[in-house]
Amino acid sequence: MVDNRYATALVIGSVLSLLATVYLSVAVGTQHWYQYSCPPVKREGGNASELREEFINGEFDEKTYSETMFRLNGTQGLWWRCILVPSQSHWFKEPDPRMETQCVSFTLAQQFSPKYKYPAIQNNEEDLLRTYLWRCQFLLPLVSLALVFLGGLVGVCACLCRSFTPTLGVGVLHLLAGLCTLGTVCCFLAGVDLLQQYLPPPVGVEGSLGWSLYLALISFPLQMMAAALFLWAARSHRKNYTRMTAYRVA
Repeated sequence: MVDNRYATALVIGSVLSLLATVYLSVAVGTQHWYQYSCPPVKREGGNASELREEFINGEFDEKTYSETMFRLNGTQGLWWRCILVPSQSHWFKEPDPRMETQCVSFTLAQQFSPKYKYPAIQNNEEDLLRTYLWRCQFLLPLVSLALVFLGGLVGVCACLCRSFTPTLGVGVLHLLAGLCTLGTVCCFLAGVDLLQQYLPPPVGVEGSLGWSLYLALISFPLQMMAAALFLWAARSHRKNYTRMTAYRVA
């Protein structure tokens, strides 16, 4: 028989875990982790089509796509890089004043490609710190989601077996997932900061954090609170069970 306090803690922890999973999944799948804002004076006019073509179909080059995002109000996520360009409409003879977002995804090979200390110089020394920060920033959220999914499976098995003992493991898995989520945000911010040291944005271009990154930040405390509830429920239930066992023996 499970005490109402423990059952309530499990329900609240499960809801928090579900919210954190949804927020983190949305954050991983969207491109608004970091965004650049370029004043109208700095935007490219007739050259926007060439920049868009190079951005979408050109070779993968960190310097090239970074400079394009500087000029065209770009946004970057863990798996996407986007720019804001004038809409190409076949229904208007004159240039369409509307703007649209063009996005390109990072392939798996590009995610594992090395980063260099000076992106403007070809074939220079590899920057191991930026290389591993980049790899960690897209691997850690996948590990976090996998840990939460594994914790959910353990919880379901515990319910089917009517056992409270696996709850401790569920709490530990959520704790590790929260640390991975925090590591994702830290690695991303550190990587952006290092890149801007080697390849600073032009004067007048401002960078800011996007809502996708804030979703990942919100999911971190949610996972930690869920972990705390699971761990508390498991430990308290075990102490109570030990006392009841000792009382029955006595």
